[in-house]
Amino acid sequence: MSTRARRRSRPRLWVGWREWIGLPQLGIEAVKAKVDTGAATSALHAIHIHRFSDNGRERVAFEVHPLQRRTDRTVHCAADVLDERVVTSSTGHRERRIVIRTPVLIAGQRFSIDLSLTNRDTMGFRMLIGRRAMKRRLLVDPGASYLAGAADSEVWVQRPPPR
Repeated sequence: MSTRARRRSRPRLWVGWREWIGLPQLGIEAVKAKVDTGAATSALHAIHIHRFSDNGRERVAFEVHPLQRRTDRTVHCAADVLDERVVTSSTGHRERRIVIRTPVLIAGQRFSIDLSLTNRDTMGFRMLIGRRAMKRRLLVDPGASYLAGAADSEVWVQRPPPR
């Protein structure tokens, strides 16, 4: 069976317009993401973005406030730089963004997606999952929320902050 045929035969996961997901490689156990079929690119709220070179590899260090409307929890992250792209926001604003590739965990399924890093402080969600990340993986019910499970939303509430 060809790779293309295997991808098509894989069952797709039903998700709502918002879901709790994990970004295990970045140390983010749970972040509420908006599943946006109108956006091509996925984005993650990131601040203090710093690009650097490590043994010839282009890397980026950044911080994430994973909880909406809260800045008391900060996760320090680092990843390889995949690309740098100009992204046009829903308001028409064009911005050059660093793009990383990282695994996401949703409803027990793990797959890698490309994420652009940008400050989303003024946005309702710290993360946006765009069409490219959904392709051949997710089916969206725009009238539902948390079809992949809401239990992960308690992760940040139950655990004490890291010291």
